[in-house]
Amino acid sequence: MEFSNIKSKFPIFKQKIKGKPLVYLDSANSSQKPKIVIDEISRFYETEFSNVGRSVHTLAVKATNRFEETRDIVKSYINAKHREEIIFTKGATEAINLVASTYGDKFIKDGDEILVTELEHHSNYVPWHYLRKKKGAVIKFAAINDNGEIDIDEFKKHITGKTKMIAFTHISNVTGTIMPVKKIIELAKTKNIPVLIDGTQGAPHSVLDVQDLGCDFYAISCHKMYGPNGLGILYAKKKWVDELPPYQGGGGMISEVKKDEISYAESPTKFEAGTMQTAEVVAFAKSINFIQDLGIKNIEKHESQVLEYGLEKLRKDNSVNIIGNPKNRASILSFTIKGIHPHDIATILDDDGVAIRAGHHCCQILHDKLGIPASARASIGVYNSKEDIDVLCESIKKCKKVFQI
Repeated sequence: MEFSNIKSKFPIFKQKIKGKPLVYLDSANSSQKPKIVIDEISRFYETEFSNVGRSVHTLAVKATNRFEETRDIVKSYINAKHREEIIFTKGATEAINLVASTYGDKFIKDGDEILVTELEHHSNYVPWHYLRKKKGAVIKFAAINDNGEIDIDEFKKHITGKTKMIAFTHISNVTGTIMPVKKIIELAKTKNIPVLIDGTQGAPHSVLDVQDLGCDFYAISCHKMYGPNGLGILYAKKKWVDELPPYQGGGGMISEVKKDEISYAESPTKFEAGTMQTAEVVAFAKSINFIQDLGIKNIEKHESQVLEYGLEKLRKDNSVNIIGNPKNRASILSFTIKGIHPHDIATILDDDGVAIRAGHHCCQILHDKLGIPASARASIGVYNSKEDIDVLCESIKKCKKVFQI
């Protein structure tokens, strides 16, 4: 599939925004959906819909089979060892909460330490904060350097005999920093410390092989992978899916219920309480097919070229301050312009059909460290091009003209 014609696969690009072609640079927030995913949701509701794992009629069996087929597709795509290691959730946020809640309840005691970083999205901090309040856990932060990176020595400095979990982002959603994932995991293994990776930005933009990484948990946000909203995936090593207790109670996750005793279903079903988002799960298989047809290495190469072009152009503008300067960077261009609030930047860019995000991007700790309340963020997906970057830069010039900068 040619990247030059990729926008034709996404119906949303047929429209114009305020009379201008849509330049969508907000994929770190949520990616747009290719037609094959949209069509699959409609097709499923029209021809196969039923609840899964409940009934034996034809539609229920079809729906359940399709649901479980997607589990196998995900298992293969991320190279998990067992299908039981794939747990469907409402999103990456719920995936991380599931681990923090179940692991925390069973293994965290007063004074135990959880190591995170200053780069974390709130979704990989707030759940651990709950454990701090509930169980007396201590949260430690691996600090960024001046380039927005965190090297392995910073992790070594914070690990103690009380460290019970290391949780960090694969790729920062503000600086684009690609973390030294394997080095951190190798370090954790020498101390027998489990590792959770927030793969929200990692999974859409890089090769993902959980066996090669060796992580204990990996959280995925499907709506950032050209898939449906309201769906996430938690990869958890079989050791943990067997050992951890259920996260929520309700229908589907039980084996037997008596007045005085309850037994639970086998993994992963014991973590999938209630009515599952069947259509979204089924359609996500098409999202993976879409990525595989393009080739994730081809995606990495294409996005890297667009990113480097964007960095080169923005660095030529002395009034633009790019957030972070990591050696290894992916898909993210966050910036500020002196004298213009990021929300004003985003509003003016929208007049030109350019969609970016403005704010703290659910990373207030990082923005506090940087000494800024907010930033503007352009984030790259498969459908972006150097031409999109040109439109972005021209719109930034217009923004500066409005504010006489």
